[in-house]
Amino acid sequence: VTGVQTCALPISATLVVVFMPTAFMSGIPGIIFKEFGWTAVYAVLVSLLVARVLTPMMAAYFLRPHPMTDEDGPVMRTYLALVRWCLANRKTAIGTTAAFFFGTLLLVPFLPAGFIPQQDRGFTRVSVELPPGSTVEGTLAVAENVRRAIADVPGIRSVFTTVGESVQTANAVPQAGEVRKGALTLSLTERGTRPKQLVIENLVRKRLEQVAGARFSLGGGGAPGEKLQLVLAGENSAALKSTAQGLERELRGLGYLGNIVSTASLERPEIVIRPDAELMAERGVTTAVVGSTVRIATSGDFSQLLPKLNLDTRQVDIRVRMADRYRTDLDTFANLRVPGRDGPVPLSSIAEVSVQSGPTQIDRYDRKRYVAVNADLAGYPLGAALAAARELPSMVGKPSSVQFLELGDVELMAQLFSGFTFAMITGILCVICVLVLLFKDFLQPATILSALPLSIGGSLVALLVTGGNMDLPALIGIVMLMGIVTKNSILLVEYTFVGMREHGLPMHAALIDACHKRARPIVMTTVAMIAGMLPLALGFGGDASFRQPMAITVIGGLVTSTALSLLIVPVAFTYVLGFEDRVKHLFRRSSGGSLAAGARPADKHFSP
Repeated sequence: VTGVQTCALPISATLVVVFMPTAFMSGIPGIIFKEFGWTAVYAVLVSLLVARVLTPMMAAYFLRPHPMTDEDGPVMRTYLALVRWCLANRKTAIGTTAAFFFGTLLLVPFLPAGFIPQQDRGFTRVSVELPPGSTVEGTLAVAENVRRAIADVPGIRSVFTTVGESVQTANAVPQAGEVRKGALTLSLTERGTRPKQLVIENLVRKRLEQVAGARFSLGGGGAPGEKLQLVLAGENSAALKSTAQGLERELRGLGYLGNIVSTASLERPEIVIRPDAELMAERGVTTAVVGSTVRIATSGDFSQLLPKLNLDTRQVDIRVRMADRYRTDLDTFANLRVPGRDGPVPLSSIAEVSVQSGPTQIDRYDRKRYVAVNADLAGYPLGAALAAARELPSMVGKPSSVQFLELGDVELMAQLFSGFTFAMITGILCVICVLVLLFKDFLQPATILSALPLSIGGSLVALLVTGGNMDLPALIGIVMLMGIVTKNSILLVEYTFVGMREHGLPMHAALIDACHKRARPIVMTTVAMIAGMLPLALGFGGDASFRQPMAITVIGGLVTSTALSLLIVPVAFTYVLGFEDRVKHLFRRSSGGSLAAGARPADKHFSP
């Protein structure tokens, strides 16, 4: 009971305030972290209840007394010798630790940033898009060519092809799909009998290079972390189009991105009618009449103006328009009769009719026209691909009228890192406030937090060695490390204060006793945490693409923080306590107090 009362409240309160800020993050990252934060908070509170009620009762009933020996093993004797050496050579110990921390910070540029690792869901999707004006037969032929090209790719169990599937508008109203678009859904075999999904997708991309007449996109149906989307916006359509086409061409030269397409390169032929204002005024023709005539001839009149065929259960619109074979004939449009003041006149007599090309659709964002350049990442980190795209000549030298907009996964990744940084800073400040209230000391929280940089350094090294990215799972692992590492420091500092205040030990003896008594539970909890994370880090059990980076981050941080905090936290304690004594001494001198009243004779060797 005494052990629970000593450490349970500081450790539980610290863990709660570490995880609580993540539950209040805003934006899409807030939706991702909300469940994680609240789950961790409730788990810590329940564990506190179990530690205060159930664990002491079970210990009283199940633990049996056994003879204790005062002799330490070789590992403990070696550890205590290292602690004494660090206390005797504090500057060397602190300098070595600082060099390790700043050395690991130099590895940050070599660690690519990402968003969400590409997961193995057991299926993937090949989107097919033909040029505007293509027929459904042409789309079916290309889809069949794709199916034949990927038929012998290992790991594909079945292929389901759809052409012209219906789509939904923003109001969830179904609309007929375009016949020039199709999709092939590839169902994969069981995970243990095939390569990884990323390997299969890379093989499919190579096979798609053999199919001509269409452009393709490969992925899991819009899952995050699979595509790079670069959005360029501006009012100058010519500059926007040329910049997008140059960016598309330069992205292909990078070599590691696949299926690069741009909405600027998608154009279709169209008939352009340019009325002559003077000729129209002479014949009494208005632009509204010209537009109505062309609209009725090409697509028919409005539904409410059409005649109806009454059936038993419904009404059928009777729509009259030109036959499809005449809709592509320029002479047919030129001979259309337009109502005028003195009677119908040919359209060619009042307007110029020509065939040109134009964009299939015009997209706008915040009232600005934009063009999107999309590319499949093919397992490449999103942050590294974005950084490489920003350095391309088309992006560096783009006209002033063209702007780069961070949308899609790029925007979410920026929100993720900014929100995580804010949550991490808020969590550290909350930890400081809790520790000040519990320890009744404003400086000792710095001792407890001294182990945090050590854990971050170990995480960076582990991710770099294993080829990982600084993405969402890694950030979750860093948040978990903040609570675990703080707990280890609390165990040492709390027991040191117990020895100094309750048992009257000098600081040196209290630190050695705390390291001797608390090293075992610290190592036990660390080993238990590593053992629990090890199967995830090795990729056992289902799709480990999301859990594996988190486990690697936690294991790397635990190894370095535990090994170094057991040696550095006592050294940091001496510096902080010495600084606190010096501040008190200065205040006593300024207030006329005596020096002897606030001195610690046993601690003079450790004052800074």
